[in-house]
Amino acid sequence: MKKTYTLFLSFVTIIGFGQAGNPASPYYDGFDFNQTGFALRYSLSDKVIFTHTRLLTYQDAEDAIKIIDRDPLDQSNQTVLLVYGFSENMCPENSIDYQDHRRRNRFDDGTSSCQWNREHTYPKSLGNPDLGTDGPGADVHHIRASDVSRNANRGNSKYGPGAGNSGYNGAYWYPGDEWKGDVARMMMYMYLRYGNQCLPKNVAVGNLMSSDINMVDLLLQWNAEDPVSEFEDTRNTYLGNTDNFFAQGNRNPFIDNPYLATLIWGGTPAENRWPNLSTNTSFDWSSSITIYPNPTQNHEVKVSSNVAINTIQLINTSGQIVKEFKPFTNADHDFTLDNLPNGFFFIKINSNEGSTIRKVIVN
Repeated sequence: MKKTYTLFLSFVTIIGFGQAGNPASPYYDGFDFNQTGFALRYSLSDKVIFTHTRLLTYQDAEDAIKIIDRDPLDQSNQTVLLVYGFSENMCPENSIDYQDHRRRNRFDDGTSSCQWNREHTYPKSLGNPDLGTDGPGADVHHIRASDVSRNANRGNSKYGPGAGNSGYNGAYWYPGDEWKGDVARMMMYMYLRYGNQCLPKNVAVGNLMSSDINMVDLLLQWNAEDPVSEFEDTRNTYLGNTDNFFAQGNRNPFIDNPYLATLIWGGTPAENRWPNLSTNTSFDWSSSITIYPNPTQNHEVKVSSNVAINTIQLINTSGQIVKEFKPFTNADHDFTLDNLPNGFFFIKINSNEGSTIRKVIVN
C-alpha cells in the first residue's frame, strides 16, 4: 500500500513501530541472507513456521483485527481500514464510512450492510485442502477487515490484473492500486508458511515463473509496484512480538523486505529496504529438485521439481543415454521414472534454466 502515515502516539503505544530499513532484530539474528532462490525460500519457510508459536482461534483473529487494522489517520482510534475499500453500497450519511468507503467502526463487526467482517485474502476454498477456520484459516497475516458486502462480492475469485479501485476485471478480482502490494506479500507469506496448501497459482492468474512453477508473475509485479506502507509494518511488528496479546510470533518477511521475493523468484525487481542485502539474483534452480528413493529397490525413482522440466535422461557410466523421459505435460512436476535397469546411473535433468546431473543407484 503506497500511502505513508504519521502514526499518532496512542496508536504507537499499543502497536509499536515496524522495522525501518534493517532486518528486524532479534527476529532475523543469525539468519543467512546470502542465499538466493530455493535455498532462501526454504530457509524463510522454516523461519516463519518455527516462530509461529501461538496459534490463534478464529475469534482471536477477529479481535486482533480490531487492534492491528486500525486506521492510523484516525485520531480517535475508533476505525479499521478496509482491504479493497470502496464499498458499492452507500452507508447512512451520519456513519463513519459515508465519505470515503474505506473504513468502519472497529467495534461494528458483523454480517449486516455497512459493517465489517474477516476477509481471507487467500480464500479458504482455494486452499488444498480448504483452509478452514483454524490454522491457516485463522492466520492473521492474511486476514483483514473488509466491508461485508465487498467481501461477499469478491467471494473466492482469483486475483487478476486491473487498475484503479478494487473490483472485477472480467472473471477476476483486482484488489485495487492501494492494496495490490499488500495482497501480493500476503500470498507469498501463505506460500512460505503453508506450502502446497496455499500455492500462489491457485489464487492468482498470470504467467508461471520458470524459477518456480507455483509462483505467478503478477504477484511479483504487484509486490514491486506497490511498496510497503507503515500500516503493513506496524501490523507485522505487532504479530511478530509475542509480548502482544494476539501475536503469533512470526513475521511476514516480504513486508520486512519486498526484495526477498526478487531474490527467490526473480521477476520485476522490488524495493530493497536493507542496503546491506546482496542484490545477486543468480538462482540455483537445481536446488528445488529431489530424487527418491535413492538407492531404489523397485526399478523406479521419483523426480520432484518446482521448475519446468523439458526432458530427463538416464545415462550409464559409459555416457550412453539408456532412457529418455519427457515429463513436461505433468502439471504438478512430480515424475516417476519406471522400468529402470539395475546399475549405477546418472540422471540428467534439462530445463529452460539449464541442466543438472544427479547420481542414482538401481538395485
